[in-house]
Amino acid sequence: MTIKVGDRLPSITLVKVTPEGPEQVNTTDYFAGKRVALFAVPGAFTPTCSAQHLPGFIAQADAVKAKGVDEIACTSVNDVFVMKAWRQTNNASEITMLADGNADLAKAVGLTLDGSKFGMGTRSQRYTMLVNDGVVEQLFVEAPGEFKVSSAEHLLSVL
Repeated sequence: MTIKVGDRLPSITLVKVTPEGPEQVNTTDYFAGKRVALFAVPGAFTPTCSAQHLPGFIAQADAVKAKGVDEIACTSVNDVFVMKAWRQTNNASEITMLADGNADLAKAVGLTLDGSKFGMGTRSQRYTMLVNDGVVEQLFVEAPGEFKVSSAEHLLSVL
């Protein structure tokens, strides 16, 4: 079952990239008391994710935060070390990277995709959700092969 607007995020452990190293965080605690723009990508360093999705949120970070968003976070079915390298490579210090290495979050919210034909296994679908105190306020899931509604620009247009 796919998560929808009004649902509370499930309690899942992710691994956050921090200057001190990997830090396990529980979604219940992480999203509590703040409004977070969470975007998910199928894979760090993949073409659309690296050329458009992440750069869009980097470029629009101040504008998104000016609309009442406390934090911008990115999740991907990659390990924390890949997420750290992706963040560093893209100078994305304003984006919190949350590694979903086992696809636990992607599975729990019903937003997986099968990347097996590309040698990628189970991945997250591309989406953006606005989470307010752990509850999904808005959700924009891309159609396969698309990059429109999950962009930073689209999120800004509806905030």
